[in-house]
Amino acid sequence: MAETPESITVEEVMVKDVAFAELPGSRDEVLEILKTKHISGIPIVKTGELVGIVTRTDLLKNPEEEQIAMLMNRKPVTISPEKSIVEAARIILANNIRRLPVVEDHSLAGIITIADIVGAIARLNITTPISEYVGDNVVSVWSDTPISVVGAIMELADVKAVPILDSNLALVGVASDKDLISASVIEDRTEMSNMSAGSDDDAWTWESMRDTMSLYYSVSKIKLPGSPVKEVVKITGDPETAVLSSPVSECARKMRRNRIDQMPVISSTRKLLGLLRDKDLLKSIIN
Repeated sequence: MAETPESITVEEVMVKDVAFAELPGSRDEVLEILKTKHISGIPIVKTGELVGIVTRTDLLKNPEEEQIAMLMNRKPVTISPEKSIVEAARIILANNIRRLPVVEDHSLAGIITIADIVGAIARLNITTPISEYVGDNVVSVWSDTPISVVGAIMELADVKAVPILDSNLALVGVASDKDLISASVIEDRTEMSNMSAGSDDDAWTWESMRDTMSLYYSVSKIKLPGSPVKEVVKITGDPETAVLSSPVSECARKMRRNRIDQMPVISSTRKLLGLLRDKDLLKSIIN
């Protein structure tokens, strides 16, 4: 009997050895896990039970927050292991997320990500052309753009990746939020706040002279460097690409093999037409 998306369960493709953090915990701990494991988000547990999830986006949008409890999504969407990958794909697309914690008897049993589902799509031999699923809303950046500016552009455009173009408008690479996290550093600085004991309108002050107490406090935040994106992201000059007629499963295999979650879509003259995201491929098994 031929394998179908409906016949593949979450338990078959999910990651069972899950990297996670526990409460109470710090942002630096999460950042270290994301960097060393090369993943985009981790579940947060307390006494064995799932209580939240933290992603790269959470860290980049809240650079000064240090407590996991303040960063995490406290109501993560979950799935049970016996469900099919079709149901997992449907939930992921409906909630605009990248990973689903797999819960059994209130305990974390694993996690299924878009990449795991793409791996299953790769073996299903879906020949539908990707033209039906290629996303629009493509924002590109110049190869000399500072990585800090790239991060701001991605946040404003609400995208996870941007194609990189050189001065000749040739496609030379793709920058993702994973690259931003890898390039980020923790910056510690001391700030001062003046706390006045008087007022300019106080009759007892003279020429605005007041007793002032200075309060010094430390601030720790995630910072992106000012280096050009071409120095941070691997620029090959010949990134993995697809064309509009490329079959879905063939693109899934390319993404899986190269461990990437997006591919630029080009014309016969190598003009950038769009960006195929791994999430776009999920539509092929639920439509």
